[in-house]
Amino acid sequence: MARLLVVDDAKFMRMTLSNILTRAGHEVVGEGENGNEAIELYRKLNPDLVIMDITMPIMSGLDAVKEIKKEFSSALVIMCSAMGQQKMVVEAIEAGAKDFIVKPFDESRVLDAVNRVLD
Repeated sequence: MARLLVVDDAKFMRMTLSNILTRAGHEVVGEGENGNEAIELYRKLNPDLVIMDITMPIMSGLDAVKEIKKEFSSALVIMCSAMGQQKMVVEAIEAGAKDFIVKPFDESRVLDAVNRVLD
């Protein structure tokens, strides 16, 4: 199973995602609250996959995915978005994200996206 980094400014969302992922046998190796932390944790932990919110304080997930992909071209990132953020999702995919999941999280959709990106 994979080593994952979960980044969202809402602790509840990080907890929800971590629970879904660990129940499926994955290991959550780190959690961050903003894009800056995502970049630092990626450098330190070198996870197999990052699941990251688009809208966060300090640095957005959009900016973070650009930075991570610039430094680590093979990085795998799945973005999270609320309904109605389609424009940002398109930008995130163009910036290098491999997939996206919509909040509130549907467990099977999260795991489908993770498995698809890791294959």
